[in-house]
Amino acid sequence: MFGFTNDQIYRYSRHIILPDIGGAGQKKLLNAKILLVGAGGLGSPAAMYLAAAGVGTLGLVDFDRVDLSNLQRQILHRTKDIGRPKLDSAEDTINALNPDVKVIKHETVLTSANVMDVLRDYDVVINGTDNFPTRYLVNDACVLSGKPLVDGSIFMFEGQATVYDAKRGPCYRCLFPTPPPPGEVPSCQEAGVLGVLPGIIGSIQAIEAMKIILGKGESLVGRLLLFDALAMEFREMKLEKNPHCPVCSQDPTITELIDYEQFCGVPFPQTAEQLLAVAA
Repeated sequence: MFGFTNDQIYRYSRHIILPDIGGAGQKKLLNAKILLVGAGGLGSPAAMYLAAAGVGTLGLVDFDRVDLSNLQRQILHRTKDIGRPKLDSAEDTINALNPDVKVIKHETVLTSANVMDVLRDYDVVINGTDNFPTRYLVNDACVLSGKPLVDGSIFMFEGQATVYDAKRGPCYRCLFPTPPPPGEVPSCQEAGVLGVLPGIIGSIQAIEAMKIILGKGESLVGRLLLFDALAMEFREMKLEKNPHCPVCSQDPTITELIDYEQFCGVPFPQTAEQLLAVAA
């Protein structure tokens, strides 16, 4: 009825028998196009679960090569991949998991000159980067193009996830209008991260992206999910749209994309308490 092959019916049978997915929902997933910005800690579990779920097209943005220190958490890559471009390693892993999935590789640094072209053909964007310039650039591009952005971040033993959709709720700049100056936040190498943590947050991002494609469930739009691995505790914060947001308000002051200086850093405040202080 939905044009599945026999192998696809068997592969996706656990989805097809779910009343809220069924054959129609699985066909939506197969026709979906999701862009993952970053093939690292967060992008790895998100990509693998989306591929396993049968999302038909996965775009991957990255320009780095696999390093031994990546393997503690970046499960798209293997020891034999050290030194290879992450996009090639990721493509091999995804194809081995599910040959139904088309992988589109964007081996580039996102800038104001190319980001709209990269985002154009995708339904949902997942952000798994660890640097502020890309985070702000992707947020602004999603606002200007009207695309939902599934956002996640990790720091030591804590992780956070939300969905930014300016049509229905706040964007990233509603919380943090401008990036902090370089040097005011821990670097990627200095902060450290529990290896399993991005698996949890990246999986949540994959779920949120699938819910958007399927049109099911309650989205994290307007809600920030906080996870503390040491306490094994989830908390939730309500996020409000900023009526004076520089990019998604009725009278935006940012109407063109901005290239900030490239620097690495933890993209959210270090603790839930600091975030509460910012939100207040």
